[in-house]
Amino acid sequence: MNSKEVDLSRVAVIIPARDEEAVLPSLLGRLAQQGVERVVVVDNGSTDGTGEAARAGGAHVVGEPQKGYGRACLAGIRYLEEGLGIGTPPPPDVVLFMDGDGSDDPEDLHALLGPVFAAEADMTVGVRRPSGGGQGIGGAEAPGEPGELRARLGTGFILWLARHLHGLEARDLGPFRALKWTLLQRMSMDDETWGWTLQMQLRARHLGARVKEVELPRGRRIAGKSKVSGSLWMSLRVGARMGFTLLRELVLRDRFRSR
Repeated sequence: MNSKEVDLSRVAVIIPARDEEAVLPSLLGRLAQQGVERVVVVDNGSTDGTGEAARAGGAHVVGEPQKGYGRACLAGIRYLEEGLGIGTPPPPDVVLFMDGDGSDDPEDLHALLGPVFAAEADMTVGVRRPSGGGQGIGGAEAPGEPGELRARLGTGFILWLARHLHGLEARDLGPFRALKWTLLQRMSMDDETWGWTLQMQLRARHLGARVKEVELPRGRRIAGKSKVSGSLWMSLRVGARMGFTLLRELVLRDRFRSR
């Protein structure tokens, strides 16, 4: 689909962010260059000026002091449900999620939104392909470093389990994704931590949604270390949470199949 056929006035972008003061000015500036009008940054317990940087960049800022990737995403969704302030515009037709660390490139949003607006998919998921140049909007952790290797191996194992337990055919669990607002509402998302992206893909599968994977360059953080793969201990915690999500969704899947 031609990028001009993507109506960005019908899109809201949710960005969970913790301690990303250094990254947000560039990220929000590039989103504005793409024509994005509604951006919600969820300040997830930051100790720096993340919230102030987001406001200065023109974003709506939601505070979620209790840490957790899923909690931050849920706070952003609630904000959209309740309206964005004066005039209370209706909820968007499409929601796009992206990380606040600069690893997701705003120039790629049309590739994710296009299939949804063209009615080719109800949801798209960015599949991060390795790129030696660290494409995106900057980088501090180069591809091939131990943190990324752990993340790729862990993701591969979780997806292998998801295929055998749930019949999920997926190549990645990356955060850069877009989906219809109506589908998001049907999902009744409730994972509050690192099982969020996996839960979303499993529930899309059980609801019979059309999901399209879109290959994108693997970007790198502008600054700092990954909050997931920055340490072996954190990687193990994330893996355990995803394992729990796989088992929990087995119990709940019939509930979504009947919707």
